[in-house]
Order: sequence, then structure tokens, then C-alpha cells
Amino acid sequence: MPGMSTTSTAAKGAGIVLATLAAAQFLMALDSSVMNVSIASVAEDVGTTVTGVQTAITLYTLVMASLMITGGKLGAMFGRKRMFVLGIVIYACGSLTTAIAPNLTVLILGWSFLEGIGAALIMPAVVALVAGNVPPAGRTAAYGLIAAAAAMAVAAGPIIGGFVTTSFSWRWVFAGEVVVAAAILVLSRRVADAEPEGRPHLDLVGVALSIAGLAAVVLGFLKSGSWGWVTPKPDAPEVLGLSPVIWLISGGLLCLWLLLRWLHHVEDRGGEPLFAPGLLGNRRLTGGLSLFGVQYFMQAGVFFTIPLFLSIVLGLSAFETGLRLLPLSIGLLATAIGVPRVAPHASPRRVVRIGTLLMLAGTAVLISGLEVGANAAIVSLPLLLIGLGIGAMASQLGAVVVSAVPEDEAPAVGGLQNTVMNLGASMGTALVGSLLIGALSASLASGVNANPAIPQSVKDEASVALASGIPFLSDAQLEEALAGAGVDEATTAEIVDENEKARYDGLRVALSAVLLVGILGLFLSGAIPGRQPGAARAGPEPEPAAA
Repeated sequence: MPGMSTTSTAAKGAGIVLATLAAAQFLMALDSSVMNVSIASVAEDVGTTVTGVQTAITLYTLVMASLMITGGKLGAMFGRKRMFVLGIVIYACGSLTTAIAPNLTVLILGWSFLEGIGAALIMPAVVALVAGNVPPAGRTAAYGLIAAAAAMAVAAGPIIGGFVTTSFSWRWVFAGEVVVAAAILVLSRRVADAEPEGRPHLDLVGVALSIAGLAAVVLGFLKSGSWGWVTPKPDAPEVLGLSPVIWLISGGLLCLWLLLRWLHHVEDRGGEPLFAPGLLGNRRLTGGLSLFGVQYFMQAGVFFTIPLFLSIVLGLSAFETGLRLLPLSIGLLATAIGVPRVAPHASPRRVVRIGTLLMLAGTAVLISGLEVGANAAIVSLPLLLIGLGIGAMASQLGAVVVSAVPEDEAPAVGGLQNTVMNLGASMGTALVGSLLIGALSASLASGVNANPAIPQSVKDEASVALASGIPFLSDAQLEEALAGAGVDEATTAEIVDENEKARYDGLRVALSAVLLVGILGLFLSGAIPGRQPGAARAGPEPEPAAA
């Protein structure tokens, strides 16, 4: 019948549109996990160290965090579809640049900046385009599919990155992203634009303060390992006798305080701020956002440290490293998809707390198992627990955040959510990486000085060299460096042994920061509601604090 044919065609068209948007979400989430298993290969190929790749990873998430709200505003001003398409083009250019990057500078340009800018335009647009292309009755399922695509990308990333890196080259991962982006661009012609929301204006002062504040704080944490927190390390820059780190963090926090004052000022004058500052007075919203930050901090910290243990300490290939991360992927998918189906009316607060406790338990087991002589098998159970915890938190927090505000404020909240998620990831990578290098350097210096088999002249040279921090090196890399410095074989063997112990000390200290942030998450979880959004109230529940 003609009516049935029309309905079938419309459904097929909507399915293609939703698949296109889900593919874009998958691509954005994939980049945050696909390359962690290939850190050692990337560092060697572009002539840098683990710290250099850490910088690229941190800057990628930092650029997204800094520009996510701005990207949402630009979509509201110039059209969601237009910004979506522009973002895909910029992202593809970044992926191509990364695929051919000859050095770290070009890698950062392509991966961190161009891909980060593209993602900041794409991700806010996806939410609005789903609403503009899917009828209200099907939007809950559509948003669920988008969230599932992101979860699948995080879970599949290590396997994809490991397989491609081991079989071909990590560069083919980014070349493949160009192909996927081109397909999304072609299919985007079927996507209808979201209805305009009036004619919003861009708060340029708010944009500048938010970018400056977030960038300064994260960069301060990122450079703390090599520059020192307060007292400058040898050969590090200084400002008025102090490390630039303390000035960056202090200046960044001041910019964020000024941002809040400015937002209130613009709103009081009847203008349009970057985002409504009253949103931050919504206890349920800020609780959900805080737990998102905790989840992504812990997730980024684990994704950064464990591949280093597997690939550099144990010498596994990128594919073997990805396989060892498989328990995390399985656990993540099991709870992210299973909890809403098996227990759709479960208390979000209870599920989030259980998820946080699972992540804490997995991290604690990892810390206790990271001893000299440990093998790859020690990560299986901890990563399964961490994956179960990530999935449990992810299954609840999105609905908690969206339901905390009226529907017309959802775009602004989506921007805040993406900002906090990426800020948590960038902080996790920056702080965990900084602590890792700092603890490694301190432990190695202590071990070398206490080792009677190492000549005093070598100890003196090591004390000077280690004062500024050292890279996270494999045994082969360290032996090569020592041979180049003219150190004899016996002394080299002793230093390599001390470095092995120091690497484990660094990993344990780094994961301890993940543990502490997870404990903080338990304190913050009290702001998560005890009932599912929209559930009938069996009794009075305290409302969140008024804005």
C-alpha cells in the first residue's frame, strides 16, 4: 500500500540519519582510546618520548574541553548541520595531518588541535541533530544508541589500535579515520538541520576566559613533572623565582573565577552569557557533572598507565597490549548496556556508587600487583572490575544530567557535560603522567645513590641528570642511552635493574592519584538522585538546591 511504502521509506531514511550521527559519535570517542596501546610505537616513530605523546593526548582532550561550549554556540548561531559538516572536514584534515606527521610538532597540530577543534564542533551538533531528525517518541532510544556508539568506541579502541599498529602502522588508524569521515560527510546530506533557536550571540569575553582558565590549569599540571610545582627544577624556566607551574595554575583558577563573575554580569544586564551561571547552582546537575569528571579522570589515568606497563615494562606488542585490555572493554559494555535493561528502575545513586567502588577495587588490586616480576596476567581481574565500574557509571550519569534541567536548556547542559568529560580526561592524563615521571625520577635517583655497585662518579652524574626528570624508558632504550654515554656494561646492568624498580614505583604512585580521585567521587555521589528520572515518587525526595 502507498501509505505503508511511505512509512517504510521514512523509517529507512531516519535509520540512515541516526547511523550517520552514531558513526560520528563513534569516531569522536574512538580517538580517546585507540592510540593509548600504541604510545611506545608513536613515540619512537616521531622521535619523541612517552612524555611527548602524553602532551599530545592531553592537548587533544584539552582543546575539546576548552571549545565544546563555544562549538555548541556556533552551531546555534550558524546551523547545527553546517557546524557538523565543517567539524567533519576539519577533523578529517587533522587525521590526515596526523597520519603523515614526521615529528611531534606536526602530530600535535593534526591530532591535538585540528581533530580537537573538529570534535568540539561535531559533538554538540550531534545531540541537536538527533532531536531535529527523530520524532519525540523515539528520541530516548536514539540517544541510547548514540551513547552505546561512544561506549563501543572506548571498548573497541584498544583492539583496533593494537591490531593496526602491530600489523601495519599506527598511521593507518588515522588514515582510516579520513575514510570514515568522508563517508559520514557523504551521508550527512540526508541529515535535516535542527530548528534554529532564535539568533544567539557569542560571548567572546566568556569564551576567552574559559579557554584561558582551563588551558592554564591543565598545562600547569602537565608540566609539573618537568618544571617542578613551586621550586623550579634545574634547567627549567622560572618566573619571579618560582616555577611557571604555580603561576599557570593560579592564573587559570583566577580566570575561571573571573568567568563566573562575568557570566553573572552579562546575565544581570539582560545579555546572553556563554552559559547560564544559574545552572551551576543546580545540585543535581553539578553532582552529575562532577561524577562525569571523576569517571573520565580515572578512565584516562588507567588508559595511560596500564598500556605503558604492558608495552614498555613487559615489552608486549601493541596488539598484545590491546588484547590485555579486553577485560575492561567487556566489563564496560556489559554494564553500560546491561544495567538499563536488567534494572531499569534501579537507584542512579546506588548504581553510580557501586560503579565507583568497582573502579576503586580494580585500581587497588592493580597497585598491589605491580611488583618487580609481575606478568601481564595481573591486569585481567582489575581491568574487568574497572570496566564494570565505568559502564555502570556511564549507564546513569547521562540521564541524570539531562533530566536535571528543562528540555530547552538541554543544549547548554550538553556543552557543559562534554566540557567536564574532556576536562576530566585531560586532567587525568596530565596529572597521572606528571606523577609517574616525578616518582620514577625520584625512585631511580634514590636507588642509584643507594647501590654500592655503582661508581660514585656515575652517581654524581645521575643526580644531575635525574633532577630534571627522565622519560619512561624500556630496558633496551636505557641500555642504548647508557652505552652512548660511555657507561660500562656492569654499571649499565645495575642501573637497568634500578630503573625497573623505579618504573613500578612510578606506576603505583600514578595509580594512587586515580584511587584518591575515586574516593572523592564517593563523597560527591550524594548529589545523584535516588530515583530514575521520570519515575513515580513513592515518597518525598529532597529537591536539589535552587539556582
